[in-house]
Amino acid sequence: MQKFDIFVLFAVFQEMMGPVLWVLLFVALAGLSAAGFVLWHEGGLSSSRLLTSELIGLAGGFGALALMAWVTVSGFTDAGGPVDWLLIGVIWGTGLAGTTILAYGVLGLIKVAGDALA
Repeated sequence: MQKFDIFVLFAVFQEMMGPVLWVLLFVALAGLSAAGFVLWHEGGLSSSRLLTSELIGLAGGFGALALMAWVTVSGFTDAGGPVDWLLIGVIWGTGLAGTTILAYGVLGLIKVAGDALA
């Protein structure tokens, strides 16, 4: 492989994850949209909601590791070298960040809907 091709990477993810890939992409897009709407609606970040979202994000990081172990049909004892452990860290960090954004958006939408009903 002489150069990086995003379509090859996408094909590998599609082969590994199947329909779960599309669900994850939809959830990621919905989470980004919700967080963007909440930031636009409120005009900034809410520190208490962000802290709550970060705590939820910790669980999302471990959820991403569980999903990785299920999709690859391997365990953490199969990680052999430093690159494997680096990839595990990147997957945990991506799950943490994604879940934090999703939680912030959902919690914000709940507050916006509650304010609209009151």
